[in-house]
Amino acid sequence: MRSISLFSGAGGMDVGFAKAGFEPVWANDIDKDACETYRLNHGDVIRHGCIKDWLHELDNIKDIDCVFGGPPCQGFSVAGKMDLNDPRSQLVMSFMEVVRRTKPKIFVMENVKALAELTKFASFRDELKKKAAEYGYASDLVVLNASDYGVPQSRERMFFVGMRNGFDKRQFRSYLELRKVRSGTVRETLLSLPKPGEPGNERVCNARITIAAKPVLRKSPYAGMLFNGQGRPLKLDGYALTLPASMGGNRTPIVDDQALYGNTAEWVNDYHAHLMAGGAPYNGQSAPSCLRRITVDEALLLQSFPRDYQLHGRQSSLYRQIGNAVPCELAHAIADVMRYMLENTYGIELDECSERFFHEPEQAALAL
Repeated sequence: MRSISLFSGAGGMDVGFAKAGFEPVWANDIDKDACETYRLNHGDVIRHGCIKDWLHELDNIKDIDCVFGGPPCQGFSVAGKMDLNDPRSQLVMSFMEVVRRTKPKIFVMENVKALAELTKFASFRDELKKKAAEYGYASDLVVLNASDYGVPQSRERMFFVGMRNGFDKRQFRSYLELRKVRSGTVRETLLSLPKPGEPGNERVCNARITIAAKPVLRKSPYAGMLFNGQGRPLKLDGYALTLPASMGGNRTPIVDDQALYGNTAEWVNDYHAHLMAGGAPYNGQSAPSCLRRITVDEALLLQSFPRDYQLHGRQSSLYRQIGNAVPCELAHAIADVMRYMLENTYGIELDECSERFFHEPEQAALAL
């Protein structure tokens, strides 16, 4: 199915949509390195630069089945200023302008959970829904957790979807439930790679790990700030927190190699218990040698990219591209569901792979 990919970045969303049968014929991103990464994996259909400078090309593109993409989220994120006047926030409307110009059968827009739920953005959401209706689309807005769809990461994201010629919201949400699949843990994911520094996992992060003199404590040892910087330890037998685009330095998540490869208790649990009991911080002491930052290849897998996915740029750029991406399998899930909706509405024939997620969900989960 002919598609347009917007705010494509390194192409994480494209990986998922391609698995469901959506082929991009045009794409765009403002990050030069990300555009080169995209070309290496998806072909030379991407345009580098601001979307507003390329809108004129879209007038000549016909017969589009889907427009998908994730406009910049900094203006809506709770980690940012949550400012609707941030120019990046208005790029959501640029997405809708592409929908207006190209008239796809469906569209799928991704963004942060806050845009879907915070009261301060209610009028903005209303404007989005109004534009969708004005352009001829019935729409729905849902928040999905990547860990429900085969991604070892607890990363909640909003999806604003629309379809021409009718849209059954109850059916859409029912399909999303059926499409859920077990996610591997952080431990299972990392153990599928060679050890750090070995071929296939050699792109290591050398940022030092130092213990905070004034730790910020939370109930969970994985939630507070026990180390300097914002890199938090990963719970090996659970899911990672959202991987930030600011990885590469002291914001890169931390893993305990002794616990990962030796199956011992994680050091951070004992240290957290020590602090919660009133113990003094290990001020001035180095972090144990078993602690390290996750590698580029581990970050790729935690975002559910294929192991052989090619990346372009310096290491800091690689981490940024990975953190900015929509997790591939989360994108795959919503693309599968939207394709199924298309089949029901337009008679587009599903392949066997997509069919089984709805008719044989247990077998499909095992296959994945």
